[in-house]
Amino acid sequence: MTRRTVLLSTALLAALAASNLHAQQQFVLFLSMLDAKGNAPAALTAEQINLTEGGESLTVLKVEKIDWPVKVQVLVDNGAGLGNENLIHIRNGVRDLMKALPSEVEVSLYTTAPQPRNVVRPTMDRLQLMQGADRIAPDSGSGRYIESLNEATQRIERDKTSHFPVIISVATSVGDTNVMERDVERLWKRLNERPTTVHTVLLSGGSRNVNSVTAANQTQVGLAVKELTGGRYENIAAASRLATLLPEIGEQVAASHQRQSQQFRLVVERAKGKSGQLGPLGGSLPAGYTSKITSDGAMP
Repeated sequence: MTRRTVLLSTALLAALAASNLHAQQQFVLFLSMLDAKGNAPAALTAEQINLTEGGESLTVLKVEKIDWPVKVQVLVDNGAGLGNENLIHIRNGVRDLMKALPSEVEVSLYTTAPQPRNVVRPTMDRLQLMQGADRIAPDSGSGRYIESLNEATQRIERDKTSHFPVIISVATSVGDTNVMERDVERLWKRLNERPTTVHTVLLSGGSRNVNSVTAANQTQVGLAVKELTGGRYENIAAASRLATLLPEIGEQVAASHQRQSQQFRLVVERAKGKSGQLGPLGGSLPAGYTSKITSDGAMP
């Protein structure tokens, strides 16, 4: 499955990946425009936007400026796959991740062994989040990567506010010994219905108790989630890498937040008689901006 996304620059044509789009006349698109200083236009009118589909003009019916926030859930495997000796690395990495995320972004923290548990509820209080990193405690059980992703997407499903969800999961190759097909199907369904960026870091060298079956489960799901959501998948062998990799991901989320939080929501209508999937998009936009159009507003 592929999440529906299309990118457009002023001089570039691109095709909308439309595996899940049905025949329709009107479409909702999200337009991001930033100048060299990272600022969006104060206002934008339909007359300033020229879009075409396969060379035929699209009518822009509505332009609405949005300021949807990013909400981040951080899931941390604190179990046997991490090992007590690596606890300092995960704490340092999570602490610096919190520092890298913008102060206006809501963040929550969970551990996943022996089952998903809340450490810090959704907050913008960075001190509280960094103190939460210090409360990550080792557990002899196995981390639940897939189960914790399912619970995270369920929380997103229940949150009816307009926002861009992000999940950052630190998993290990020890865990999820009994993965049910229906659980994976449920995860896929939620990620398709509510586009979410998922970044996964898989530590494969943190413990000697590696089970090849569980390691394969983590790897296969992690790679598939990356393809589905456009996020990152990093397989690391040394836990010490967490201390630098997690803040890197935080900086990436911060850059995405800057672009996603100042977009325009467009309602466009195709020419009468056209049907099927939305075809190749082209056209022109006001000069002086780096512009992107997506079908869901998410830009990992």
